[in-house]
Amino acid sequence: MSNLAGASLAAEMSNPASGGLQQASWLLIALPLASAIVLFFVGKRGDKWGHYLGVAVPVVCFIYAVALFFNIRGEAPGSRRREVNMFDWITVGRFHVQAALELDQLSMCFVLLITGVGSLIHIYSLGYMAHDPQRRRFFAYFNLFVAAMLLLVLGNNFVSLYVGWEGVGLASYLLIGFWTYKPSAATAAKKAFIMNRVGDVGLSLAIMIMFATLGTTSFDGVFAGIHNASTGTVTAMALLLLLGACGKSGQVPLQAWLPDAMEGPTPVSALIHAATMVTAGVYLIARCAPIFDLTTDGRTVVTIVGAVTLLYGCICGCAYDDIKKVLAYSTVSQIGYMFLAVGLGPAGYALGIMHLLAHGFFKAGLFLGAGSVMHAMNDEVDMRRFGGLARFMPITTITFGLGYLALIGFPGLDGYFTKDKIIEAAFDKGGTSGLILGTCALIGALLTAFYMTRLMMMTFFGKRRWAQDAHPHESPPVMTVPMIILAIGSVGAGAWFATGDRLVHWLTPAVGFAEPSAHPLSTTTLSILTIVAMLLGAGLAWAAVGRRDVPVTPPAAGPIVVAARKNLYGDALNEGLFARPGAWLSRAAVYFDSRGVDGAVGGVGALLGGSSARLRRLQTGFVRSYAMSMLGGSFVVVAALLAVRFG
Repeated sequence: MSNLAGASLAAEMSNPASGGLQQASWLLIALPLASAIVLFFVGKRGDKWGHYLGVAVPVVCFIYAVALFFNIRGEAPGSRRREVNMFDWITVGRFHVQAALELDQLSMCFVLLITGVGSLIHIYSLGYMAHDPQRRRFFAYFNLFVAAMLLLVLGNNFVSLYVGWEGVGLASYLLIGFWTYKPSAATAAKKAFIMNRVGDVGLSLAIMIMFATLGTTSFDGVFAGIHNASTGTVTAMALLLLLGACGKSGQVPLQAWLPDAMEGPTPVSALIHAATMVTAGVYLIARCAPIFDLTTDGRTVVTIVGAVTLLYGCICGCAYDDIKKVLAYSTVSQIGYMFLAVGLGPAGYALGIMHLLAHGFFKAGLFLGAGSVMHAMNDEVDMRRFGGLARFMPITTITFGLGYLALIGFPGLDGYFTKDKIIEAAFDKGGTSGLILGTCALIGALLTAFYMTRLMMMTFFGKRRWAQDAHPHESPPVMTVPMIILAIGSVGAGAWFATGDRLVHWLTPAVGFAEPSAHPLSTTTLSILTIVAMLLGAGLAWAAVGRRDVPVTPPAAGPIVVAARKNLYGDALNEGLFARPGAWLSRAAVYFDSRGVDGAVGGVGALLGGSSARLRRLQTGFVRSYAMSMLGGSFVVVAALLAVRFG
């Protein structure tokens, strides 16, 4: 690692222009943060121009990120990792943290995703939030979110990462609860904040173990010294990191907040569920590859979490009629695929990131398409009240359709090149575990095709079922142009990443890569199985809602559908195991505090007050009373002495 740093420094010194561009990379964080501060404090004076500032900054950051990417890409493969040191941040005893950025292949992928897709969502928001009186505040929260996410992926140590991690949590709370007049939005924001705090405890404990064991929190120091830690310590560290990743990425058992986050404005859903927040957990595990590579148990738990979550998201997505909730559970499921991939170790880190980048395109496009539908349908989200919108919204239908095909893994589009690779890698794990994981991923592909085809049919095709006062129409260009760009990415990004293993080769220096050790099924066979599963799921959806009229009122459902509509009773489980016992414990603590602690303190005070009042009565001011007291005391002393002498 030190040789690599020396080579990077030498290359930077030999190319001052290159070094200057990289040394100024802190602007990627500073610009959105500064714009957020300006929009916060400028007040109503900025209402007329604040949204333009909010959009311009991420666009500028994206342009800078593209220039920085090509700058780094132009270096020799061994010199593409750079550290940009700014200043000493924390120095307390042997605890030393430097404010520095890590520019490497992994961080640059995320920077391009955050700023690129984020810029498109910002532009879309100009139209979507055009009539909202708090639009300036909305863009302030948006840019705060972008700044925190960029700090998370660019920091070169776990403390910087943690600051960005918490900043993302704060900004998501503000964005999910943006419409404060809606009780459901306030509840969803609190739910997201609290469940993320549970995961954040795991991340903070992992960082504490790193410092206690290795004496450092820098990536270089931790990864260089982790080989000297005991197996138990490494496993504990990995599981705590996983807990943090589950909270931020909405994975089982901390997945319940993510579907409820749909209460925020639709651009928030696109930003959180496509390009930024939910990808943070995948980034954390990929960044900590040297830790997870040393613990088979840790990687196994990651794959189990991913497999369970992808099935959970698919099952719940099949039962909902709310267009945004279906897409939310789709995100839960797709992040599950990414966790499954990175849990496979060196054979899957790059595949998980590849699916993450492709997912950023088609899922952002799907959410923006859903927002376009809501914009045209008076904010209606019930798919049973849509139908036949393709005729009135052709651009939205085409762009949404391309995102849909990319998500289900239609041959030639993004999911075919990225998600199918994960299914193949799961089977390639070999043995019983590989068979189980691969089968779960294959079932997930079938269910994904089912619920997304159901959504497509119920929304854009079939008979019109909307209310009389609805007048569906196409969205303005400020909304449709970002959707078109994302649709183009949904068509071509996956092929570009996968051709010649381009992205795998790019990421290998940062996360490593290993060829699968077993090949129980040929690539062609797996590809055919995946396509058959996709077609079967789409066919079942067409049979269920495409070839028959969709009732406006949901029909009576069986126990499985009822359970799916109740999140497989995940909320009830959390309520029974944690929320209600926590409330009881709080009440018991309050009772003990008021009756026990306060009662004891009050009792001592009352005892002293009563005793002093009674003793005060003895002070009469009469000499004869004092003489009598002295005489009585003398008798007591004499009696005591006699008792001791003759006793």
